Amino acid sequence: MELEDIPIIDQHAHNLLKPEIIANYPYSAAFTESHHPDIINYHARHSLFYHRSLRDIADLLKCEPQESEILVQRENLGLENLTKTCFNAAKIDTIFLDDGFLPEQILPWQWHQKFVTVRRLLRIEDLAQNLIPQVNSFEEFWDRFRAEIDPPPPEVVAFKSIAAYRTGLEIQPVKLAVTKYQFNTIKQTTKEKPPRLSDKSLIDFLIIQTLEVAAKHKIPIQFHTGFGDPDLDLRQSNPLNLRFVLEDSSFDNAPIILLHASYPYTREAGYLASVYPNVYLDFGLAIPSLSFAGMRNIVTQLMELTPISKLMYSSDAHFIPELYYLGAKWGRKVLGKVLDDSVRDGDLTVKEAEKIAVDILRKNAVRLYQLNI
Repeated sequence: MELEDIPIIDQHAHNLLKPEIIANYPYSAAFTESHHPDIINYHARHSLFYHRSLRDIADLLKCEPQESEILVQRENLGLENLTKTCFNAAKIDTIFLDDGFLPEQILPWQWHQKFVTVRRLLRIEDLAQNLIPQVNSFEEFWDRFRAEIDPPPPEVVAFKSIAAYRTGLEIQPVKLAVTKYQFNTIKQTTKEKPPRLSDKSLIDFLIIQTLEVAAKHKIPIQFHTGFGDPDLDLRQSNPLNLRFVLEDSSFDNAPIILLHASYPYTREAGYLASVYPNVYLDFGLAIPSLSFAGMRNIVTQLMELTPISKLMYSSDAHFIPELYYLGAKWGRKVLGKVLDDSVRDGDLTVKEAEKIAVDILRKNAVRLYQLNI
C-alpha cells in the first residue's frame, strides 16, 4: 500500500541542534541512543539502522552512500536548505516539538516554523527545574508552576513528562508536607542553580497536579515509555507502572500518550490502550531506529489489540533534519506493509485499510489534539 501522498502530523519530535553544536557531533551520534564514545564512534556504524539510513539519505541528497560524501553534501546545502529538503520530502504537515531536550544547544521552536507548522510540548520536569532558582519558597514555586500550565500557553498542544528517565513511571500521590520538605532540601542544596530534578516525591506531585490541569482542559499529556537514552532504568519505563494514574477516574479527561510504542513493552502498551479509554500510543523512535523486520513487528504488535483510533505517528526526530525524513519514509512504508498483510489475512478490506492509514498518519492526532486543520 502506497502512502506517500498522505501529509503527516508528527506528534512528538525535538528541535534541531544549532549549526555550531552539530559541527562538534559525530554524524553517527544521530543513529544511536548511547552517549558512550565507543558506541558512537564505532559500533553505531555497524547497526542496520545506520546502513539503511546512509542509502536513504544518499538517495535524497543525490550522492554516494558514504558518510564522508553525505557530510560534503550537507555542508554544501547548509542547514536551512537541508531542513527544507528533508521536510518537503517527508511531506510533514505539522510537528509537535519538545524543546526541553538539550535546551542550550537547540534552535528555538520558532525557527522551525520557516518550514512547517509547529506546536510545542511543554516538558513538566524542565519547567520545574527552571523555576526553582527563581523563587524563594515552595508556595511561590507552586504558584508560578500552576500559572505556567493553567491555562497552558497558546502554542502548547500537550504536556510531556520524562519521569521514566528520572524516578520511574510508578506515579503515586504525595502529601503536600513531604513535597514541601523535599523542595526546601533541593533549594538549599542547589541555591541559584537549576537542579537536575530527580526527587520522586516532587516529580510525582508535579505530575499528579499536571494531570489535574490536563483533565480540566482536556489537553493530552505525553509520557516517555520504553527505551531511550541510557540514563533511564528500562525496568521503570514499563507503562504497566502507570496503573495508579490509569485507575484514577479523576484523570479520565486527560488523554495519556505512551510514546515510542513503549518498546520493548509494546504488547503491554497495546493492552493498556485497549482497556483504558484515555490511553493512546505512537510508534516514534522504534521507527526508524529498528531493522525493517523489527519495525514491522512493532506495528503489527500494536495493531494486534490496540484500537486503530488510539494509534498515531511520530518520529521522535532530533539533532538532524534527516531523522524527520527517515521517520516519515519508514513510518509510511512499514504501516503500508502491515496494512497490506492485514488485508491479505482478512482482518481489513482495502477500503478500510486506506482509511486507517490516514487515521494513523494524521486524523487521529488532529482529533485528539483538537487541531484546527
